[in-house]
Amino acid sequence: MKHPFARSASSQPLTILLVALSLFRVAVSEDGFCAVPSIVKGTPNSESRPLYWKVTNPTLAPSHLQDLPGFTRSVYRTDHALITPESQVFSPLPDWTNTLAAYLITPAMGSHFVMYLAKMQENSRSGLPPSDIERFICVVQGTVSLAMSSKSQRLMVDSYAYLPPNVEHSLSADAPATLVVFERRYASLDGHVAEVIVGSTDEQPLLETPGEVFELRKLLPTSVAYDFNIHIMDFQPGEFLNVKEVHYNQHGLLLLEGQGIYRLGNSWYPVQAGDVIWMAPFVPQWYAALGKTKSRYLLYKDVNRNPL
Repeated sequence: MKHPFARSASSQPLTILLVALSLFRVAVSEDGFCAVPSIVKGTPNSESRPLYWKVTNPTLAPSHLQDLPGFTRSVYRTDHALITPESQVFSPLPDWTNTLAAYLITPAMGSHFVMYLAKMQENSRSGLPPSDIERFICVVQGTVSLAMSSKSQRLMVDSYAYLPPNVEHSLSADAPATLVVFERRYASLDGHVAEVIVGSTDEQPLLETPGEVFELRKLLPTSVAYDFNIHIMDFQPGEFLNVKEVHYNQHGLLLLEGQGIYRLGNSWYPVQAGDVIWMAPFVPQWYAALGKTKSRYLLYKDVNRNPL
């Protein structure tokens, strides 16, 4: 006799599908993959949140994973890495005062550059990079002052500065501020000299992207004096890279806004604002934007040098 609560074999696939769709709706919310309701009083709503709010206020404890205390989305492979906020480790930054940093990409991975987040506190000041090291900084939270010689400039969120090697400068903050920093040993070319660049992301013109739909801005000049560039790439929900890229360039990426899926090698990763990605030369890579808001990421790319 058939048990009154038994299910037919034909109904099982439908049940599994309905459960999967329900879980997907929970996982992909307005605030991002695996987002949870805020437990912090006074958390700003979507209209009042500052630019790049999610980078410094990431989702760390998804409710459906709270019983898995060792869970992390971070992954390290020989040709790529995904470093997510819950596994970023901050410690005092050498030669800086009142500043904590999380080194996210370093030569220990195989990169030729370093990328780190610097959290400057009240009355903080930067140190200088080692000799012959160039530096790029972008402000993602707060305001800092950049001093060179007798001049000082205030850099707000979305402002950036490129500082050639051996240029005397200092960054200071009177209130908490967060920077994303790239540093590498400058590959000089005879007759070409890189100059200090200070600007704001959205002041840069949109560039043509033949065969692609995303919006592209380059923050540094394309002349051969510069051995890397920083790209700002914007995707509307549902947009994706048409080219499945495989190339000699290295990348360091910080997702500033939105969420999506990143293919790295043969793996597919859900990513959201605050995530950092390292891509080694020739790793297959591809991105698609998901969710309800645009995706924006900041991307390091080495250029203008013979790879030999």
